[in-house]
Amino acid sequence: MSLNVVTLVGRVGGDPDVKYFESGSVKCRLTLAVNRQTRNSDQPDWFNLELWGKQADVAANYVRKGSLIGVKGSLKFDAWVDRNTGANRTSPIVVVERLQLLGSKRDSEGGSSGGSDTPGYEDDF
Repeated sequence: MSLNVVTLVGRVGGDPDVKYFESGSVKCRLTLAVNRQTRNSDQPDWFNLELWGKQADVAANYVRKGSLIGVKGSLKFDAWVDRNTGANRTSPIVVVERLQLLGSKRDSEGGSSGGSDTPGYEDDF
């Protein structure tokens, strides 16, 4: 048996990077900061996210830097050879299967933070 499940809740580090392909596919990349509590302060862990299809469309239209989101997906590793050094490199990426918008509509408009006060805004896409 094998299991590869990642569940994260955090704030988006920048506006979505969206690419549309001639085939009709849509790909979106995001960074997500998730606070890790330590004795002295909260330290963010940064995750690279990759979304495809409808999830990518939703992220492109509704997610902005600072948005509070929840994601569920699986972990994969991109691998490449560094052009300058010739060294093999890898980067972990969370491939998102489920996106949940957790902040309020006011959050996305730069208002105060809090829970969702718009019906359907917290729905899964």
